[in-house]
Amino acid sequence: MAVDSLHAGDDDSDPERPRPTGLLDVLSVAAVALDTNGRIVFWTPQAEELFGYAAEDVLGQYAARLLIRPEHLQAVVSLFTDVLETGRGWAGAFPVRHKDGSSRLTEFRTMRLLDDLGDVYALGIAADHTLLQRVETDLALCERLINQSPIGLALMDPDLRYVLVNPALERIDGIPAADHIGRHLRETLPFPDVDTVEAALRQVLTTGTPLLDQFHVGHPPADPEHEHAWSLSFYRLEDPGGRVLGAAASVVDVTERHHAAAEADRARRRLALIAEASTRVGTTLEVEQTAHELAELCAPVLADVVAVDVLDHALAFRRARRPDNGPELFRALALKAAHPTVALSAADSPGDLAAYDGDRLVTLCVHTARPVLVRHVGPRDLPRIARDAEAGALLAQAGVHSYLAVPLIAHGEVLGALDLKRTRNPLPFDEDDIVLAAELAGRAAVAIDNARWFQSVRNTALTLQRSLLPDHSSHHTGLELASRYQPAQATSEVGGDWYDVIPLADDKTVLVVGDVMGNGIDAAATMGRLRTATCAYADLDLEPGAVLQHLDKITCDLEHYIVTCLYAVYDPHTRRCTIANAGHMPPALARPGQPPTFLDLPAGAPLGVGGIPFEATTTDLMPDDLLVLYTDGLVETRQHPIDDRLEVLLSFLDEPRRPLEEICDLLLYGLRHPDDHDDVALLIARAL
Repeated sequence: MAVDSLHAGDDDSDPERPRPTGLLDVLSVAAVALDTNGRIVFWTPQAEELFGYAAEDVLGQYAARLLIRPEHLQAVVSLFTDVLETGRGWAGAFPVRHKDGSSRLTEFRTMRLLDDLGDVYALGIAADHTLLQRVETDLALCERLINQSPIGLALMDPDLRYVLVNPALERIDGIPAADHIGRHLRETLPFPDVDTVEAALRQVLTTGTPLLDQFHVGHPPADPEHEHAWSLSFYRLEDPGGRVLGAAASVVDVTERHHAAAEADRARRRLALIAEASTRVGTTLEVEQTAHELAELCAPVLADVVAVDVLDHALAFRRARRPDNGPELFRALALKAAHPTVALSAADSPGDLAAYDGDRLVTLCVHTARPVLVRHVGPRDLPRIARDAEAGALLAQAGVHSYLAVPLIAHGEVLGALDLKRTRNPLPFDEDDIVLAAELAGRAAVAIDNARWFQSVRNTALTLQRSLLPDHSSHHTGLELASRYQPAQATSEVGGDWYDVIPLADDKTVLVVGDVMGNGIDAAATMGRLRTATCAYADLDLEPGAVLQHLDKITCDLEHYIVTCLYAVYDPHTRRCTIANAGHMPPALARPGQPPTFLDLPAGAPLGVGGIPFEATTTDLMPDDLLVLYTDGLVETRQHPIDDRLEVLLSFLDEPRRPLEEICDLLLYGLRHPDDHDDVALLIARAL
């Protein structure tokens, strides 16, 4: 092919000149040929449309100077030289200068061509970047270009039988090119949805509308063990007269991109799951709830069946034996399945205790403090996973095919294990799953550790608090009594409130309610000291104001403590009740037939302020009168004004003849919320 013949396409009016091959008309994309000096020797009308220059303006011009901006010139010249010297084609996109001065990102397929005289040319097939798929398919019209293309290309007749297959497609599907010829499309495609592909291709033949970048996955004959991915595009082929020749297909192996995208998607989902764990796991300071939240988070994203088991000695704060090579006692805390399965029957129910021998995988997990993975569970593995033979049979029936156990470790101590099984999820657990499970288990373990310490400390404080409260008779001379103590939910709030009933000589009775303005075990201990002192001063038969003065002095000696207290002495013979107040909430008085009200007492200063006298007020208690003493935890909230809450309290005292136990329940359930931040002491007395 001489240079003159390259120019022949510029004038179709001369019948003596050879007719153009028609290649450019079929391609519908720009084609540009350069000689070894980089001069333009061929320029199609499509090139004029793409770059803005007519053929007469560019033929003989240096392409690089005309079309390439200075900053890209060196790279393009190097590319051009490499193509001519090595014969290696180049595909890619770079900006080309349009005649109007703008830069347009253009997709190129560049290759070296030789004519019949041995002269070398560089051929560039160019199109707008968005037309890449069309260019790739139209290249199938030229067998030479097909053979050089790294994209799998095939030509098919109208019956979808192969006419031509390039080497790239031969490599992609693993079937020799010769074995394609004459066969139908469905005989070679390794796709499970081949019917859909064939139907789509027939629609392309009928309508002429190309079908671009269709994503498909399958297992090619050359590599049946691994999943591959391809991007398919189909086009109808026509001759210049419009006659349908058949169809062209381009196949791009995008397996690596598919795997990268899948891995990126998995990574995003793992990060999202970890982020979700920070908000969903450990929402309460309850061990069982935290374990349940972890199980809910893991199913079905990570496993089909999830169990959370904690070592019994860790839950009870008992020292583990050494060495760790024997059986372990686990307490099941949570169990979750993503779907109904008999595997649930093979697992320990929440709350159950189960002993697992040292050869069990979950025991190995907690002994080594390392994950235990069985990618493919077989019959020999089930006895080491299940608690017994019956459970192993259930796991086999459920289709458990992959197993992973991850230790729950907090502050260096192994608390238990996160147990994961897959049944419906066909993928086995892998190293990424281990990393994700370990991260979730680590976060949950810290929350479980905090919860178990919380419960331990709270139980200790509550035990101390309850041990310091009185165990009194419900009846004293002239009085019927009922009392309640209700701790707060938070450990730090337990321990400050108390009540007491102290019998005196001459049938008198002392009623005391107090609140140490501190929290936890220290507050409970302080309360115990003050209660003991109160009993001692009461035995001296001192006036209520004098008792509070002595308690005030003691409280001043206790560092950083302020205490409110209400001290009342009732004499059944005179029916008089003398009350002194040290900064406490006013007692409520309910009389049959009258609206309940609060006693008007001098507020007084809290104990611990020091040097302030306390006044006493005397009121008569008639038969069936109700005196209600309480701490501020009964009425104070963070959302409501205290006056409104006090009015609510009085509304529950409208029937003072109700049983005292019923009134206590009404007040607690009507005024308290389970999450209230303070504890409550309540003491109700009815005059007989």
